[in-house]
Amino acid sequence: MDLLLNISFEDVVSKISGWVWSPPLVILCLCAALYFSLRTRFVQVRRIGEMCRLLFRNDKANNTGITSFQAFCLALSGRVGTGNIVGVATAIGYGGPGSIVWMWIIAFLGAGSAFVEATLAQIFKEEHNGQFRGGPSYYIEKGLKCKWLAVVFAVVAFVVCGFLLAPVQSNGIAIAFANSLHIKPIYVGIVIAVLLGLIVIGGVKRIAYVAEIMAPLMAILYIILSLIVLCCNASAIPAVFMDMIKGAMGTHEIFGGIIGSTIAWGVKRGIYSNEAGQGTGPIVAGAAKVSHPVKQGLVQAFSVYVDTLLVCTATAVMILATKTYNVVDAATGQHLFTSPYALGDPDVSYTATAIGTLIGSNAGNLVVAVALAFFAFTSIMAYYYYAETSIVYLCGKGKKENIMVWVLRIGILAAVVYGSTKTAKTAWDLGDIGVGTMAWINIITILLLSPKALKLLRSYEKQEKSGKEPVFNPKEFGIENADFWEKKAETDTDEAN
Repeated sequence: MDLLLNISFEDVVSKISGWVWSPPLVILCLCAALYFSLRTRFVQVRRIGEMCRLLFRNDKANNTGITSFQAFCLALSGRVGTGNIVGVATAIGYGGPGSIVWMWIIAFLGAGSAFVEATLAQIFKEEHNGQFRGGPSYYIEKGLKCKWLAVVFAVVAFVVCGFLLAPVQSNGIAIAFANSLHIKPIYVGIVIAVLLGLIVIGGVKRIAYVAEIMAPLMAILYIILSLIVLCCNASAIPAVFMDMIKGAMGTHEIFGGIIGSTIAWGVKRGIYSNEAGQGTGPIVAGAAKVSHPVKQGLVQAFSVYVDTLLVCTATAVMILATKTYNVVDAATGQHLFTSPYALGDPDVSYTATAIGTLIGSNAGNLVVAVALAFFAFTSIMAYYYYAETSIVYLCGKGKKENIMVWVLRIGILAAVVYGSTKTAKTAWDLGDIGVGTMAWINIITILLLSPKALKLLRSYEKQEKSGKEPVFNPKEFGIENADFWEKKAETDTDEAN
């Protein structure tokens, strides 16, 4: 009995997180991503030029939904968050420099997963109150014809995105402003909640509009800042990349002994950051108005690159080049590398100190606090949309939906305030539980449904080669329950006649 009383909430959360993120999930994520990449013949490489072009192309004949660029920016908002600053520091702190290479690998291969899940989301999307709604719950019910599993995913996504992931983001912002301006975390949480409330009340159109402006701007400015820091530490860059490669292969003289942690932390933080296979990306993908499902699949695959290969790499190389990090063997508690700067457990201070080596510690803390505030805030907006879509799926139209939407709005605002006052480790563990649970369900689902997305890709490319504008009629592929596309095909046929 005394033993049970001595177990804290934080200990329980950490234990559950370890169960969810066991080696089988890491292996599943890597194997699925590799499988999709091979089956699509590495579409993330072959069609990268078209990915960029499709960002600004839309189905002008349809006024429903949001544009491809807005969907890209909203997905990028969800992907570019504390994972790009705090998450990278955590991966380095417990997995060493080599964990970043594994983040690259899961991003490169994960773009294949992102393509498949986004294409499936488009195939089975629905119109709802003048907007499109889609995602795992929709393609689980309509594609797998497994209603109970679709409901399970929707409930998990509602809880995870509405109440677990948002506190992680607000926690990062609160710590950053506490370090830079010595503002109490609770006050930061309240400000975030007020601003978030003003936006989410406006619905998906307002969320997409804000994301369309903030997401590209914040990513570009942050990358420019990192390039300035790297230019001032140019001599250290070759050694940094050697440490990363050797660490990833397990041949580094210091970090080689933690190769298991290197892979696990790289994959876990990579999936958390880029969301490929997690099941949240397709929720946004299903909201876009495009003339063919494959087009949105390509756009969402590209957003994975922007998140990990650009923004996460910028953070990692800054930290490693300036040596503003510690590395701890989680199994033994032994410090494998200790920074010349007085740093503790991995958090936002690693990145802030890296920038501070150039402009001073106080200014570095403030710059990172502002950057993190933009990154994390837009992520919380995206999480709200994910949770709202889950409510729409569960409740449908009517009074019940409206009530649950307001429950979500109040709940996510409360979660943001609560998360700002908790420890960083607890917040991350809560987020890990949610991400891992969703990943288990979604990855298995898209593996089962992937033949549909692969058929569409082959048809899309065949039509392109013949000089035609690719079109999609689900009946030609034997795909049932793709109601929107069936109606669109019938309308197009009637207009042609």
